[in-house]
Amino acid sequence: MHAIGGISAASCYLPNTQTKKWSWGTFWLAQALFAWVIMPLLIGWITVPGFFQILIDAPAKPFWTAFLLGAAYGFGGMSFGKAINHIGYSLTYTLAIGISAVLGTIFPLMIFGGLGDFFTKPGGGIVLSGMILSIIGVVICGWAGFKKEKDLSAAAIGKVKFNMMVGLLLTIVAGVLSGVFNLSLEYGKPIADMAAQNGAGHFEGNAKLVISTSGCFVVNLIWFLVAGFRNGTLKEFLPQSGLSGNTILRNWFWSALAGSLWCIQFFFYGLGHVKMGNFQFASWVLHMSMLIFFSYIVGVLMKEWKSVKLQTYIILIAGLLILIASFCITSYGSYIGEQIISGH
Repeated sequence: MHAIGGISAASCYLPNTQTKKWSWGTFWLAQALFAWVIMPLLIGWITVPGFFQILIDAPAKPFWTAFLLGAAYGFGGMSFGKAINHIGYSLTYTLAIGISAVLGTIFPLMIFGGLGDFFTKPGGGIVLSGMILSIIGVVICGWAGFKKEKDLSAAAIGKVKFNMMVGLLLTIVAGVLSGVFNLSLEYGKPIADMAAQNGAGHFEGNAKLVISTSGCFVVNLIWFLVAGFRNGTLKEFLPQSGLSGNTILRNWFWSALAGSLWCIQFFFYGLGHVKMGNFQFASWVLHMSMLIFFSYIVGVLMKEWKSVKLQTYIILIAGLLILIASFCITSYGSYIGEQIISGH
């Protein structure tokens, strides 16, 4: 389930390459509507019995905490999207998601308790080793990014488009706030529990998703409406802007696809999360590992690393393999702990 979600998330920004004569802010606002409002509501309505009544009856504290933490992630989403413009798909996903994988796992343990106990119980030491290895992998991938910038500059390729320093700062912000989004989902657990009691089964997580994503959408809506008004780009939504109706319709289609792919990742994330038993906190690490792997495949297909030197490519591959190994180790540690707890 996490692998399917990873494929969906790794490809969710590709439709942007098909939009024509729209500014970045216009595309982002359109895809955000589908990613963070329309699709979460649609999925919740289809899969959760009494979905809207559950939202109405949801306890105030987890509801608004999840909403506000989701709003914080709204800035992370914007940073993530802009980072892609500076350093490409594979590096953005690898760095931001690598950071998110570690922080998104540790944040809930720190806040809800169990961080110290976790690392001392069976399998905990293995998971800690995996997390440390993950940080090393992120650092090595970042090193590859700086070497890529140097290679492209030496070859007079992409001098303007590739900026590792700006991209790195954006990915750090995106990675930290992406971890906050997982915290938002954790705070929404009482709402998911209500859905489970109402017969939602494995789809219980779909009840809380829209609360987190709606907070994210509000921040993006305000930001890009103000930016669109200042830059005069809001008119791009209308035929009067000089764009044909067919062009605008196609742009909406690609934006809707992008937003839907982003949201679908959490549909499958929720299914995988429920099936992980006592080690549900490790879901975030597994999901992020799939994201990194498939985003690298996307980056290769888009020929982002075609013009770099062999040494740079080898460093990137090494960093990627270390990341994959770290996630496998983390998963194995979780598995060992689960087996001991269950008595197998």
